[in-house]
Amino acid sequence: MSDPMSVEVAVLAKAPVPGHAKTRLIPRLGPEGAARLQAALTRRAVGTAVASAVGPVTLWCDPDSSHPIFVDLRRTRGVSLQTQPAGDLGARIAHAVGWHASRGAMVLIIGTDAPALGPDHLQIAAEALRGGDDAVVFPAEDGGYVLIGVRAVSAAPFAAVEWGSERVMMQTRERLQAAGLRWTEPVTLWDVDRPEDLDRLSGMEDVQCWS
Repeated sequence: MSDPMSVEVAVLAKAPVPGHAKTRLIPRLGPEGAARLQAALTRRAVGTAVASAVGPVTLWCDPDSSHPIFVDLRRTRGVSLQTQPAGDLGARIAHAVGWHASRGAMVLIIGTDAPALGPDHLQIAAEALRGGDDAVVFPAEDGGYVLIGVRAVSAAPFAAVEWGSERVMMQTRERLQAAGLRWTEPVTLWDVDRPEDLDRLSGMEDVQCWS
């Protein structure tokens, strides 16, 4: 019998392939630099998820799980690998939610773009779900979000959202409210999506290999 309070962590990551990863940063970093940054951010995100000790960590890989960084993280960090399905970000998040729910677990979904996200943040989010909230969301300063967690399968928060826009968090709140779900927003963090965000990485030695 599965533990009804079980929480798992899903990390959605693009393979650090030049021209495929962090494309909005290519004008400043170039394709190779953007790929190196994606690799560093991916390692940091997985390390954060594992260090939180919230529960099992699954790395959801795009376009597949064959890239050497994914294979290495499975070996060194003990994470499971799954391949992201086709579709927009909402469809990929919903698929991951359904997969984890089929294992009898609540799930926290994160990407690789929020180096400010720490193990303690994941612990706070997990406790929100264990405490009875239907969802927990960490908004991003740019209008998106850096974490979303849900207690049960629901496509509502991920449907018809303008992904990549400053309207993502606002629309997510609207979807959650319309579905009658109770959620909390414990903290707002910053992420790395635009060239100007790169300046905030100073001092983070584990993500300085992109310059």
